[in-house]
Amino acid sequence: MMSGMNSMMNNSSKRNSGPQLFLSFWKAYRSVMRVDQQSISRLGFKSLSDFAVLEVLLHKGPLPVNTIGAKVLLTSGSITSAIHRLEKQRLVQRMKGKEDARVVIVHLTDSGRELIEKAFARHAEDLEEIFAGLTTAERTQFAKLMKKIRTQSQKLN
Repeated sequence: MMSGMNSMMNNSSKRNSGPQLFLSFWKAYRSVMRVDQQSISRLGFKSLSDFAVLEVLLHKGPLPVNTIGAKVLLTSGSITSAIHRLEKQRLVQRMKGKEDARVVIVHLTDSGRELIEKAFARHAEDLEEIFAGLTTAERTQFAKLMKKIRTQSQKLN
């Protein structure tokens, strides 16, 4: 009987070990990202980075190019390319900074704002589907746990 309990405890502790929790987190992340990417593709965006740039500008307002790049995790070359693509489509406009002409500020155009408002609303619905099976309490707990994991991992950097 005792060896059976030890075996159960060992299996339980293995399921909750750092490597196992990481694997579970990684699998969930990959599944969620597939839904995210499919949703963005269905919305007609050829590039995830284009959607991300427009979404940041929608929620944060006009920003310098380098700030946008940092927020959407793009290198300086990649963010420049994304801004250029979006500018060609007349979805964003670059303007020199009022305080410092060396700073380039990116703004949504009216057509860019209209596009990303509609696209983001639909995308938010798609993302809501991922978490539809969680109760309000579980969502709150999930958010707290994710913040706790993020905080702990940042301490290790």
